[in-house]
Amino acid sequence: MTRHVEPEVFLVARPQLDFDELARYLHEVGGESWLERLDRDQLTPQDLAEFAGRLCYRSFEPGLNPNVNRIRTDQDAYLRNILASSHGSVLEHISFSFVLHNVSRVLTHELVRHRPGVAISQESLRYVRLADIPFWFPDWARQDPELMKRASELLDRMEEFQTWAAQHFGLDDDGADFGLKKHRTSFMRRFAPEGVATGLVWTANVRTLRNTIEARTAEGAEEEIRLVFNRIGEIMRQEAPSLFGDYVVENGAWIPAWRKV
Repeated sequence: MTRHVEPEVFLVARPQLDFDELARYLHEVGGESWLERLDRDQLTPQDLAEFAGRLCYRSFEPGLNPNVNRIRTDQDAYLRNILASSHGSVLEHISFSFVLHNVSRVLTHELVRHRPGVAISQESLRYVRLADIPFWFPDWARQDPELMKRASELLDRMEEFQTWAAQHFGLDDDGADFGLKKHRTSFMRRFAPEGVATGLVWTANVRTLRNTIEARTAEGAEEEIRLVFNRIGEIMRQEAPSLFGDYVVENGAWIPAWRKV
């Protein structure tokens, strides 16, 4: 029986800063007063963005750089200026890792087009044998009885083939060779639809996240990837409000105040 699944997003990793090492570096170059504005027990990814930006201009405090007579002391204002001035390179130091669960290979094929600043580890259907065909149906499709009947019949046949092929190849027989299992499983995956649900770890830096959220929530983007990146946008606005708070959401499209950062 066809199993409907919903795409899910899990934030599984975020940057971790070392207060003592920051302090050791600032002791060498000056600027220890900047650390006084931070909470050593609650350092955030935004602190890393600010640190990287200030290092570029040696602007941790006035006087370190003779060209800098005054500095912004409010982090939110400082990071807004980073965005407004398109100083996006400092955002590349901040990476977040997500598990995208029950997303289709339609989505993953589109996602691989975003390559800079990204790392991907995807479930391998060469090794992971399909016992069923988990599948996401958008709401409009689920409201069409005839469409659902015909689509479910197709998916049921594909599931039946997977079960039949595993038995035909003896993949669960005692002593079945793993090399044979891998070879036959690789063949069997060819009879699964592109919409079969899969999973991957997707890591991206903030600069890439900003561009991808904008591109993949745009009105013309594919509907599943729009759904997923709306959720990623919501997560990032909570994680780094100063770096993602400039977006306005209109009909599901995330529109930044500053583009091409």
